[in-house]
Amino acid sequence: MPTSLANIKNKLDGRIGEKLMVIAQAGRKKTTERHGILRETYPAVFVVDLDQNENSFERVSYSYTDILTKNIEVDFDE
Repeated sequence: MPTSLANIKNKLDGRIGEKLMVIAQAGRKKTTERHGILRETYPAVFVVDLDQNENSFERVSYSYTDILTKNIEVDFDE
């Protein structure tokens, strides 16, 4: 697991355009899974275009801090 925000951003920069699954904490003992494509990375956040068959909205953004603090988990399709 990357240990700094710069490492997380660098790893995501190399995976733009790839399919992924984001597992996010949605409250006490609840998680949500969202499937989509990593679309863009910015200095503080990254954007995921969501699968329209599963979600009612088009895209979502997360901060690199969410990964570092384990509020979300990102798994790429291999």
